[in-house]
Amino acid sequence: MKIYTKTGDKGDTGLFGGGRVAKSHPRVEAYGDVDELNAALGMVRAIEPMPRIDEVLVPVQRDLFAIGALLATPDRDKMRQHLEKARVDDARVSELERAIDEGDAELEPLRAFIVPGGTRKAAMLHVARTVCRRAERRVVELASDTEIPPLVVIYLNRLSDLLFTLARVANKRGGGGEVTW
Repeated sequence: MKIYTKTGDKGDTGLFGGGRVAKSHPRVEAYGDVDELNAALGMVRAIEPMPRIDEVLVPVQRDLFAIGALLATPDRDKMRQHLEKARVDDARVSELERAIDEGDAELEPLRAFIVPGGTRKAAMLHVARTVCRRAERRVVELASDTEIPPLVVIYLNRLSDLLFTLARVANKRGGGGEVTW
């Protein structure tokens, strides 16, 4: 199978389970931003490896593949299958919360806004956090007129909190310090 199909040359794309929509369709915007987030997390993992941070991010990247597939699938039954495949459920959200709590235990309490930056790993985590927030906004927009499991928004919301916490942890571990506003 060739990587190029030429079927999207006129500005539309195929969805999982059939059907075609414009590449600017809210569904494509939503799963495109989730894909961009996944790529940003790949960059985070490639920069200054940090064992616990990177271990937390690998399953997140798998979750994002499943969420992207779910968003690219208008069929409700297939959506459920994608969520089940990745185990994106309440327990998975709780795992993100535990990772946030573990990170917070290493940090001084937050008393001011943090200016993104510091070490390369922390700066890239902040970029990933902002991409995550955009993906969350796109999913909320899509959910305004399309049935999307509420868990997807919850997951992305919690993930952005995790990425913020991990950025702070990366700065502390890497000696980058924090600049406050």
